[in-house]
Amino acid sequence: MLHQTAAWYALAALLEIAGCFAFWAWLRLDRPGLWIVPGLLSLALFAACLTRVDAQAGAAGRAFAAYGGVYIVVSLLWLWAVEGLRPDRWDLTGAGICLIGAAVIVLGPRV
Repeated sequence: MLHQTAAWYALAALLEIAGCFAFWAWLRLDRPGLWIVPGLLSLALFAACLTRVDAQAGAAGRAFAAYGGVYIVVSLLWLWAVEGLRPDRWDLTGAGICLIGAAVIVLGPRV
């Protein structure tokens, strides 16, 4: 189940980043306004992916909080793969800290 949760988080992050990047490209990189169409679709699919995450007792806030750590790591991968900028040690250290926090939220015992 943990692998499935991680896969949904990773897919959600990729879709969110792609959707936001479409708007970034339109507004900051002078791409045509039609870039927002796939951006909106990507953002809708992102939201749908987050509903697939197995959160205890339907705790959406907990699922979203843990997702934040995954989002940060995937954002840095996007930075490297799409934008051609290699993350530095501070990026990687911060992402590691965030993943530890996400793991505590997801795996921590509930009383």
